[in-house]
Amino acid sequence: MSQSDKFAGGNRITIRPNGPLVCEGNFTLLSSDGEVLSTESELYLCRCGASKTMPFCDGSHKKIEFEEAVEFEDARAEELEDPTAPVTITCRSNAMYLIKGPVTIQSRDGRFVTTRNRGALCRCGVSEKKPFCDASHKQCGFQAD
Repeated sequence: MSQSDKFAGGNRITIRPNGPLVCEGNFTLLSSDGEVLSTESELYLCRCGASKTMPFCDGSHKKIEFEEAVEFEDARAEELEDPTAPVTITCRSNAMYLIKGPVTIQSRDGRFVTTRNRGALCRCGVSEKKPFCDASHKQCGFQAD
């Protein structure tokens, strides 16, 4: 199966319970200054805020006993423009992941699903609206490039 066949259904971010964001599809990950960090078709991004290899998951969620369910609501869900078009994720300095491009965001068990063409996801581990950012990174002193 070719990579284009594998993701013919579109780009997907799966939220692992108590763990990372798993991005599968046509993703480009950028640093806050625009440097390309990855163009892999599968990325594991930290969402607990404790990774030593930020923005990538290094398993720190286990050490800090990060506990976060993956239940969510999304009042901003939208129809995807082109589900297979490229998605750019930008790591904002000391802040969230900014997403531009069509993506399905879902819980691992598939009970919670939304679609977005843009959005902001939490990477500090503190947001009350996870997986979405609510600017809690400003209050908790989150530090990551």
